[in-house]
Amino acid sequence: MIGSQILVPTKKNILKAAESLILGNLVAFPTETVYGLGASATNEKGVSRIYEVKSRPKNHPLIVHISSFSKLPMWAKEIPNYALDLANEFWPGPMTLILRRTDIAKDFVTGGQDTVGLRIPNNEIALRLLGEFENAGGFGIAAPSANRFGAVSPTSASHVIAELHDNLNHTDLVIDGGNAEIGIESTIIDCTGCGPKILRPGAITKESIATMMPHLMKISENINEIRFPGQFKSHYSPKAKVELDVTPLPGDGMIGLMSITTPDGVLRLACPLDLEEYAQQLYGAFRKADDIGLKRVVAIAPERKGLGVAICDRLRKAASD
Repeated sequence: MIGSQILVPTKKNILKAAESLILGNLVAFPTETVYGLGASATNEKGVSRIYEVKSRPKNHPLIVHISSFSKLPMWAKEIPNYALDLANEFWPGPMTLILRRTDIAKDFVTGGQDTVGLRIPNNEIALRLLGEFENAGGFGIAAPSANRFGAVSPTSASHVIAELHDNLNHTDLVIDGGNAEIGIESTIIDCTGCGPKILRPGAITKESIATMMPHLMKISENINEIRFPGQFKSHYSPKAKVELDVTPLPGDGMIGLMSITTPDGVLRLACPLDLEEYAQQLYGAFRKADDIGLKRVVAIAPERKGLGVAICDRLRKAASD
């Protein structure tokens, strides 16, 4: 049985969810990227439950979601000017900045590192939840993707329930905000060095950042070994075996752009028109493969340009053993 409560995002329910977070409970909620599993970022008990529910390694840091640019100095210090420029340009949006932490960011949310990942999501429901949570006395919501560690990230409330129903309880809440707009996780940018370094590609692309600050993108070396979400070789993986750029055989599932023909006997799991649709449909296609019991999924990777870099990153990790 499902222990969590599923809520539609009414004003009353958003307030209920914010108050539940204050009490140390978990709330899964939509963002523009994927659904997050949230807890108060300053509540060690609540954050500990995130790790427990996800079976996430304790030293693997969480991203803290905040409601506005004004909250940044509460969580980060020694903020370089280029990081402020990035925040002004791309927040709210699918970008996480890694910055030196202040004292409010404890080891239990940073994985014991002296840095913290921060972002402002570009989703009305998420922003309303953050606003009510902060009005109730909260400071930020720690929220990795609402799935078991290493598995496919959820892009709908039904995915959250299917993934975590055995691990959530009656005090936990799931806000149903429909399908995520982007479909893959945020771009993570290390801002602790002399220039920005992309640690995890996403919808905020290297090209879009380089347009802003081409002189800095050329000196993006960072000697720090920062741990960050999605860094492992194998990640975002369905139960089905994923293989890239091979010929699909009868009985396989297939993911690829609409321009690519589906061979006879192959089940087309996603047929995106462009890169944006490819990102939106990717994780749902993986889940569909598992729902119908496919053994193998063949993904034809797009060109590694723009958003295609992030898509290829997710495909490569899903295909790793």
